[in-house]
Amino acid sequence: MAENNSQNKRRTKPKEATPIISDIGKMQPQVRDLESAVLGALMLEKDAYSLVSDILKPESFYDNAHQTIYRAIVSLALRQAPVDMLTVMEELKKEGELEKVGGATYIAELTDKVASAAHIEFHARIIAQKYLARELISFSSGITSKAFDETTDVDDLMQEAESKLFEISQRNVKKDVTQINPVIKEALNLLEIAANRPEGLSGLQTGFTDLDKITSGWQNSDLIIIAARPAMGKTAFVLSMAKNMAVSFNYPIALFSLEMSNVQLVNRLIVNTCEIPGEKIKNGQLAPYEWEQLDFKIKELYDAPLFIDDTPSLSVFELRTKARRLVREHGVRMIIIDYLQLMNASGMNFGSREQEVSTISRSLKGLAKELNIPIIALSQLNRGVEARTGNEGKRPQLSDLRESGAIEQDADMVCFIHRPEYYKIFEDEKGNSLIGLAEIIIAKHRNGATGDVQLRFKNEFARFQNKEDDFGMGGQFTSSISSISPNADFQIVPNQQGGGNSEVPF
Repeated sequence: MAENNSQNKRRTKPKEATPIISDIGKMQPQVRDLESAVLGALMLEKDAYSLVSDILKPESFYDNAHQTIYRAIVSLALRQAPVDMLTVMEELKKEGELEKVGGATYIAELTDKVASAAHIEFHARIIAQKYLARELISFSSGITSKAFDETTDVDDLMQEAESKLFEISQRNVKKDVTQINPVIKEALNLLEIAANRPEGLSGLQTGFTDLDKITSGWQNSDLIIIAARPAMGKTAFVLSMAKNMAVSFNYPIALFSLEMSNVQLVNRLIVNTCEIPGEKIKNGQLAPYEWEQLDFKIKELYDAPLFIDDTPSLSVFELRTKARRLVREHGVRMIIIDYLQLMNASGMNFGSREQEVSTISRSLKGLAKELNIPIIALSQLNRGVEARTGNEGKRPQLSDLRESGAIEQDADMVCFIHRPEYYKIFEDEKGNSLIGLAEIIIAKHRNGATGDVQLRFKNEFARFQNKEDDFGMGGQFTSSISSISPNADFQIVPNQQGGGNSEVPF
């Protein structure tokens, strides 16, 4: 009986839990067998390299010996030399690397492991994916380590993380080729849409009639640079345009202002829309009729699909994140950046400011293509304009762009703003008045014509508009000029209540 009880106790005794080994370690993602198969196939088939050249690079291979062998194959292919077992061995021998990779025996073994290059592209893509996984592991480990360091600034770390992740994604983005038929169908569809529009434009209307005729509206995926010297009215121009597009055509527009606060920008929009001088908006000294005018006309701005971001020193990586969200959540149709030279590419190292601006402009063009919307970036001109004389001399040129090489190359369109009256030039060579006129000079247009467009400019309202439009509530544009001389200061005296040259445009 005692024996039975003892047996029962043995039977009911719970089993001890199996110990769990937590620190078992992990192997990095790798496929050495496929690496060997790909290298062997490359030395068997003469056209095999062309199938994997845009998929693999030496660092895609996990094994150091395989990296060295592939580097030798790339070197041979670039010289258009035959790629086979013997030529690869000779190339490695010349570089002093043959014995390091395992000698002639190992090269021969690689070719012996495969029969053909039938599946080389599929195998190459698996190798590339494993390499990308290793990069992400390395990236995340580094960020994790820095995040634990209490001396690290979290904002700087976020910038670094975003820039590094962007760099990895850009290096590994691949877009397949497209057969022409669906592209033709898309082009014809866009043509039909443009034909059915009363204005006949294929892009976004700006409200500036003559400008739209030349550009057919701002086109999706285009990077447009609008450049001028200070005080020419760059900000006034894009604000006038943004108001037209958001209020008149209901296009959702995003404006990133690196120079002015959102309240300053809205004040300028109020001045532009309500036709009340900027100085009065600042000090609040409005006449009774101006309060009524403000209350009546400001209704145009309410509920307008305008989105303003005034983050100072905005990085191109922050912009990319915010732009994606704006397009996804608010259906934004165009982005305006004021202005390009105030942006940065933090988290990346550059030898010069020109290289950084080059990265920024290239990234903006890439973002325009990715989101399939036009992006307008304002830009400063260098001082070369000031040194030239005469109306023609003062007209900006592409060479006047700061860091002009990169910006001009990346932009689909480059426009300049030129106001002769700023330089005390009041007549053209034919004797026509240039007072209150601004020229929009389309100096580069990758997909269309270049030319000049004249707009009216109202200084006290910081507003651009069509020449044929009534200029404000006072009817047709008029001005009087007192004692014009080459050395006199120039000022517009408007025939309108509450007028005045209250502030300098940007």
